[in-house]
Amino acid sequence: MNKKNKAKLNKEDELEKNNSDIINSENENLEQNSTVANNTDADNEKQNELEENLRNEIEQLRDEKLRLLADMENLRKRSDRDRMDTIRYGNINFARDILSLGDNLSRALDAIPKDAEKTETITNLINGLRMVQREFTLILEKHGIKKIEALNQRFDHNFHQAMMEIESEEVEEGIVIQEIQSGYNMHDRLLRPSMVGVAKKPNKDEKKK
Repeated sequence: MNKKNKAKLNKEDELEKNNSDIINSENENLEQNSTVANNTDADNEKQNELEENLRNEIEQLRDEKLRLLADMENLRKRSDRDRMDTIRYGNINFARDILSLGDNLSRALDAIPKDAEKTETITNLINGLRMVQREFTLILEKHGIKKIEALNQRFDHNFHQAMMEIESEEVEEGIVIQEIQSGYNMHDRLLRPSMVGVAKKPNKDEKKK
């Protein structure tokens, strides 16, 4: 082998070595880039997971805040309602007791014979009692206490207490035809039911007898 061919072979070996080094270098770069890309993807995935966790925590805190605000609003409304009930119904027991005064006044006036002769003194006394009765009614209404209209109304267990049944052919069954004691409401609550007599149809067998 002459020197020229030997030099050519050495040059080819050197080129092949250089090419091999270049390929190895490129492979190393590719591997490094792949590692960097994998690391970047992992970092992005971790970042996304962290952001998702933060969003969930923020949403949870928001829901807890809204529930707390709703509870506070309900508590405020309940407190206002309790305060109003205390103002409106705080004296309900006293109101029930004072109704007996009106009952006695009505009984006294009902007991006076309408066709009996009366002296001027008795007449003045009766008129005075009626004025007191009207004033008493106005005072009750001023405090939200109103009489339940029972006579000629259909019996309602929410407002009436049936004390007796009265046979009647002239009145529809279930209609209140007698009021034994007046009932009252205090605002929107029942203070005392009306004690009443309720109409019923006569028994057919008794009617035949």
